[in-house]
Amino acid sequence: MKKTTLAVAIGLLAVANSSWARPQQMTLEQRLEQLESRLEAAETRAAQAENKVQQLQVKQATEIKEIKEAQGNTPVNGSTPADETKKNSSIPNLLLSGYGDLKIYGDVEFNMDGESRRGTLTTMSEDRTTEQWDMDGRILIGFDGTRKLDDGRFAGFSIQPLADMYGSMNLDDAYFHFGQENDWKVKLGRFEAADMFPLNQDTFVEHSGNTANDLYSDGQGYIYMMKEGRGRSDAGGNFMLSKQIDDLYLELNTLIEDGSSLYASNDNFGGSRTYHGREMTKEKNVVYLRPVAKWTPTKELAFSAGMESNVVNNAYGYYDNNGDLVDQSGRTGYGLTMTWNGLATDPENGVVFNLNTAYMDAQNEQDFTAATNVLWKNFELGYIYAHNKIDDFAGVVCENDCVIEDEGAYDIHTVHASYLIPNVMDMQNFNIYLGTYYSKIQSDEEISSDDDRYGARVRFKYFF
Repeated sequence: MKKTTLAVAIGLLAVANSSWARPQQMTLEQRLEQLESRLEAAETRAAQAENKVQQLQVKQATEIKEIKEAQGNTPVNGSTPADETKKNSSIPNLLLSGYGDLKIYGDVEFNMDGESRRGTLTTMSEDRTTEQWDMDGRILIGFDGTRKLDDGRFAGFSIQPLADMYGSMNLDDAYFHFGQENDWKVKLGRFEAADMFPLNQDTFVEHSGNTANDLYSDGQGYIYMMKEGRGRSDAGGNFMLSKQIDDLYLELNTLIEDGSSLYASNDNFGGSRTYHGREMTKEKNVVYLRPVAKWTPTKELAFSAGMESNVVNNAYGYYDNNGDLVDQSGRTGYGLTMTWNGLATDPENGVVFNLNTAYMDAQNEQDFTAATNVLWKNFELGYIYAHNKIDDFAGVVCENDCVIEDEGAYDIHTVHASYLIPNVMDMQNFNIYLGTYYSKIQSDEEISSDDDRYGARVRFKYFF
């Protein structure tokens, strides 16, 4: 009985111990699991806190940027806004229309002159005192626009404003042209047609006006060079058609202008334009037709022939005692020239030679001019002869300044020379020209030696 009781007690005790030990073991595992869960939760909360800090920093940075931009757009004490400063410091941008090519270029030309008498050989309205020292010149800026198609058709324009050293703005060329390359072309505006009296390296030949205006000074000699209808007029415009046929070039230039602008103003007539001692009155514009043909059988040799004629009657003239207009606008000229250009095949030692002649048949006057010039090794020498025959003269037109005061024949002899100093400072676009001339007028009447003209020039020429 005692043994049985003891066995039962021992069994109950063993069972009790086993039941107590199992709960204790589960609690430790649960605690470890809880610790791990708490650690993961802490890490999650830390990550969330870090994200919140980053979001706060981004928000603060955005707010600071917005504040700075707001401050930068508001000038403070005369300061430039930030966006304007950025624009001022950025690279400039040139935008083109996209309808062709645009070429921008320039031509600088300044002269230092010494002359026996200021002014051209045929002018009387400029300073006529002796021993003149002077400077003149201008800067040209050119803009050429061209649009070309694959088949050779093209259209384009050119404009060349001039600024001279005396503060005036002028214009050289301004024209529009279109056509087919190496075939036909139409050109209209302000320009010069073909040169029918080339002077080669013309540095300082004060022969007459440089355009179609003020070429004829009444009472002085006239060196006719077939350019009355050439163009670049201050009183009208040009319309020209041209055609290239193998080695033959043809052009027809039409100049429409105030024809009386051919004559220089006369101080003794209150600044009016005079011809043969009479004041010219314009009635309508003249129309000069100027056809020219140029044949180039070889690269060096070329022959040119042309004429110019006003086809409008009674365009200008003077009024007689009966109040009738006496037409003086009938003028027809002819020209021939031959050129040998050895530089075309021999740029180092080639010779350029010109032989020119021109004849003008005008109202009560005939003018003949012939010239020759040669260029070799940058040195040019030329001679111009002009013969004027006047059949009618109304009287003295310029008091003591006249050379021609009556009917008769007059001869003008001019010698000119120039020398080119190329590539100054090793720059191919910078040259210096030295030029000089001497001119004398003669007639059956006695003419003062003061009518001789001579001068020298240093010309600075720069292209960009």
